[in-house]
Amino acid sequence: MKKEQKHETDYIQKYQDEGYTTNFLFDNGSLIDTDSKYAYQPDEIYIVAHHRYEGMSNPDDMSILYVIETKDHIKGTHLLGYGPTADLDEAEFFKDIPKKNYSKNADISELT
Repeated sequence: MKKEQKHETDYIQKYQDEGYTTNFLFDNGSLIDTDSKYAYQPDEIYIVAHHRYEGMSNPDDMSILYVIETKDHIKGTHLLGYGPTADLDEAEFFKDIPKKNYSKNADISELT
């Protein structure tokens, strides 16, 4: 039986254990590697997986965890809030990532 993972931190830890250790931040229209400070554009980002969450006590508390690999093979994660309080510029950035840059199995709800 699979262990159910309900929190973003469970997935973040699992992906960090698999080498996705870089933290990416959204700033000024780019996704920034917090280590190198390189500013990635949507066409330089590949989505390996993403997981959607709704808050247990507040359904408006929604987020998406993106598992990312960049054009230069940097691996990491980014947590995006969505819903009524979302940053629209940040949401548009992820909408601008070309569909071909998404893994065929990117939208997953469980880890094996």
